[in-house]
Amino acid sequence: MALNIIMGLIAYAIGSVNFSVILSKKMAGFDVREKGSGNAGTTNMLRSVGKKAAAVTLICDILKGIVAIIIAIVLGNIFNVENKSLLVQIAGIAVVVGHTFPIFFQFKGGKGVATSLGILLMSNWQIGLICLVFALVLMVLTRMVSVGSCAAAVLFPILTLFIKDNYIVSEGNSYLIYSIILAVIVLFNHRANIKRILNGTENRISFKK
Repeated sequence: MALNIIMGLIAYAIGSVNFSVILSKKMAGFDVREKGSGNAGTTNMLRSVGKKAAAVTLICDILKGIVAIIIAIVLGNIFNVENKSLLVQIAGIAVVVGHTFPIFFQFKGGKGVATSLGILLMSNWQIGLICLVFALVLMVLTRMVSVGSCAAAVLFPILTLFIKDNYIVSEGNSYLIYSIILAVIVLFNHRANIKRILNGTENRISFKK
């Protein structure tokens, strides 16, 4: 139990390091949360700061999820934890919560999509790749990042029902509840986007710029 709590705190701290805020202040001289959509994520970085800053933000946010899962695996092995999958799932959920509500940045962070991608790729590379491709196809077809992100979030729990192999840790808990919690977090963070999608007013991205 103590190790689970410690892992949750470590992952939350990792998630709370918001690279979009740090990079926007360093590269553009302002807090990205004060521009555009007000979101501390890759899409707003692209619109408000530029492609280079957005690319670095995307990579760093993905790495947060990857690093959190790696630490969970290492700690699970060091302390010979019987239920390693629970430790992995705690790390995954906590790092996304940290990204969304960062303690270092007034609890106002991003929507957790890139960090969730890092978690998915580490938790189960097959599911992660399927969700990634699915999201990218929808983003290209609709030109709305939010559509791809929300659809991939919904797809994750569905895939866990059918794909039983390729999990980084298979001992212990099922990944279904874990996937549902992550999906709910991402959808909750996109609630304003979902309203705009339904109203036909959601922002679209341009692939020509």
